[in-house]
Amino acid sequence: MEKQAHKYKMLGLKVAYYRKLKGFTQEQLAEKLGKSTQHIGALEAPNVLRTVSIGTLFDMSDLLGVPVYKFFQFDEDE
Repeated sequence: MEKQAHKYKMLGLKVAYYRKLKGFTQEQLAEKLGKSTQHIGALEAPNVLRTVSIGTLFDMSDLLGVPVYKFFQFDEDE
């Protein structure tokens, strides 16, 4: 997982970006996904390596109105 640390960080930043764009707090997103606020906070934290299931990503995609592939579009310079 350490080898992929940068990608996990970027994924978390994308989740935070689209969550805020939709106007949700971490608490609201967690509640709607049936996850804990701590789970969402850890996922978005750039210094924490937190995995996320494909099912949760699909649920976030639906909830936030964002195609799932957008969570994985990061510039190599980021």
